[in-house]
Amino acid sequence: MTFTPSPKNPIGIFDSGIGGLTVAKSIFEQLPSEDVIYLGDTARLPYGTKSRETVILYSIECVKFLLKKKVKMIVVACNTASSVAIPFLKKITKIPVIGVIEPGSFAAVNNSKNNKIGVIGTHGTIKSGAYDYNIQKLNKRIKVFSQPCSLFVQLAEDGWIDNKVTELVCREYLNPLKNKNIDTVILGCTHYPVLKKSIQKTLGNKIKLIDSGHETAKEVKSILNKKNLTNNTNKKGTHKFFVTDFPNKFKEISETFLSKKISDVKKIKIN
Repeated sequence: MTFTPSPKNPIGIFDSGIGGLTVAKSIFEQLPSEDVIYLGDTARLPYGTKSRETVILYSIECVKFLLKKKVKMIVVACNTASSVAIPFLKKITKIPVIGVIEPGSFAAVNNSKNNKIGVIGTHGTIKSGAYDYNIQKLNKRIKVFSQPCSLFVQLAEDGWIDNKVTELVCREYLNPLKNKNIDTVILGCTHYPVLKKSIQKTLGNKIKLIDSGHETAKEVKSILNKKNLTNNTNKKGTHKFFVTDFPNKFKEISETFLSKKISDVKKIKIN
């Protein structure tokens, strides 16, 4: 029997871990009436070090779990999965499926005045060239300067948001970008918005930071409106969280990413 989504159905979000909570936070803020189900595949993270085929397989399994929860839309809150799995995920469901790369790329292209954009992300995301491809597709005149910043993930998870170590790491990674005369930088990893203050301080206030999660939430809102799937009740939405394993300090880390405590977390198996 074919499932027909309604405005009352929840939005499904998945990530390889807990970085996608920054995307969820933006969705909570922009769509406060929506019910949301978040899945963090924490037992199999990180996706960035896995083969393309494995990332696609894991992503399909995550989507199938969310589809069982009768979600009306799926948000791939993982840059690695967004870069390789979206076309395959759209084949297994008729509900809308979006990733974080296209909305972030679109916002950066619209913001840049001098056609020079920086992208920072994990080695996996930078190596995929997904942001380069999407930016060039929108505007071939734009030059893209990419920089992997893998240590940012650990800094964010350890809560080292604004200290001397973070400042030194930011300088080491970001100083090469400052010499490229860029005017826009995409935060190409869902962990990076947690470090936004330190990143901005290093790059300077003249450079605009694009939070892909924030831009994705705007796109989610737009798609739901177009498809008449927006929950227009004044009631505050419920938020449920599922993980495939409880990583160390899960609650502390999740509170850092969401800026609030979460209580409804369940460990599940999806494979």
